[in-house]
Amino acid sequence: MALYHFARSVCAALFYPRYRIKVEGKENIPSEGPVIICSNHISNMDPVVVGITNNRDIYFMAKEELFKNKFLGGLLKRVHAFPIKRGMKDRQALRKAMDVLNDNQALGVFPEGTRSKTGELSRGLAGAGFFALRSEATVIPCAIVGSYKSKQPLRVVYGKPVPMADLRERKASSQEVTDVIMEEIQHLLDKKQ
Repeated sequence: MALYHFARSVCAALFYPRYRIKVEGKENIPSEGPVIICSNHISNMDPVVVGITNNRDIYFMAKEELFKNKFLGGLLKRVHAFPIKRGMKDRQALRKAMDVLNDNQALGVFPEGTRSKTGELSRGLAGAGFFALRSEATVIPCAIVGSYKSKQPLRVVYGKPVPMADLRERKASSQEVTDVIMEEIQHLLDKKQ
């Protein structure tokens, strides 16, 4: 826990001035209870940026390959990352994510599953919808707008919670729920571009 907060402070001190980060909608993130923050994915630095721009401790899934290096893997685990096998069902990662939510923690998800090479939003994978349906978590859409190379500020916009009651009640599919979440992220991107 201590390493997470130390790393967040150091990263905030480095990232905010370098990328001129501006944050909007932070008040939409509940201060307690389970929450899923669903963001677009434009850079390997996105988890850091999402992590430093809100007050919740966020647990992220990261591709399994990053954990093969013992030092990096150990460090990632200490800052709340856990491995997921891409391209297949990973029951262990799914259980870990549900444990995070059942413990009233925050789970960070990049529904696209991989970085966008064009900056355009791709169709999200069903995982985000799966977690949203099988938990009582508040789902917060997030848009990272801008470029890590540009001289323009990098904006991080947190939207209002995605309405989940009707989707849960009518037993929508995981993919349907992910599609709704992606529409909300796209809406945030469209408003800021």
